[in-house]
Amino acid sequence: MGKTADKRGRGPAAWLGDRAVRGLIALALALPYATRIRFAGWATRRIVAPLAGYMRRARSNLELIYPDMPARERRRIAAAVCDNAGRTLIENYSTRDFLARMAKVAPHGPGLATLEQARAKGRPVILVTGHFGNYEAARAALVARGYAIGGLYRPMRNAYFNTHYERTMQAFGGPVFPQGRRGTAGFVRHLKQGGMLVILTDQHHAAGSYLTFMGHPARTAPSAAELALRYDAALIPFYATRLPDGLNFDIAIEAPIPHTTPDEMMQALNDSLEARVRARPEQWFWVHRRWKPGLDTASRQGAKHVSGAAPRQ
Repeated sequence: MGKTADKRGRGPAAWLGDRAVRGLIALALALPYATRIRFAGWATRRIVAPLAGYMRRARSNLELIYPDMPARERRRIAAAVCDNAGRTLIENYSTRDFLARMAKVAPHGPGLATLEQARAKGRPVILVTGHFGNYEAARAALVARGYAIGGLYRPMRNAYFNTHYERTMQAFGGPVFPQGRRGTAGFVRHLKQGGMLVILTDQHHAAGSYLTFMGHPARTAPSAAELALRYDAALIPFYATRLPDGLNFDIAIEAPIPHTTPDEMMQALNDSLEARVRARPEQWFWVHRRWKPGLDTASRQGAKHVSGAAPRQ
């Protein structure tokens, strides 16, 4: 997801880009479900990602984190990442089919009991994930089981695209709130009323804390932990891992993060996602600018790893 859409997101280039993407989406949606998912993955991997620079950025990030990995393997992972991104996009536009498929998937994990107890007692819950697998699949699986789960999202840079993409998120059930003053106010009201919400915490946040992710300093927004502490909300990591068939998912609800300090809680969330990424690197969106090359020496030396383990090298 990109920065908040502004006037630059409404120019001729943005309009043309949105029309091209709409055309690909319409073409894919005309195909049978399994074929459309494979087609969207192929089109993104072979056409969209190279033209948009996503393939190059994914390889660059992989080289930063895995400098000793053979270049051929980094290329393979980058291609799989772009394929997964394309599949994710068209799945999220296939609302009816995708929800029906996710209704057949049983979530599991130690956090499921906490989630059920919170719903029974009306306790607010913040579910946290990253751009891994298909981040909407886990929400869809829970919505199919009667949970009303909203979300806070970062609007796309292209305002034309953002308009219809937002509708796809709303279609999964529960309100969605754009980042910004108005969206955050609605998000907080929903939480205070005992609502359940999803936050993705794996993108660079300019004002965030210097924590670690994948062994490197990574600015991390503290908002998920701060809100959990302020409103006594359960803070639960959850993930949807794409299975080898490329169509189905394993939905895991991890144990809730203990309430301590915002930095400790956010580092625990970073560590949780890192374990998933190291196990399935091809499923994380390496196309994001998670690490900024402009970090100065002092910032690197000051980066905190507050979960108790030394940063990975």
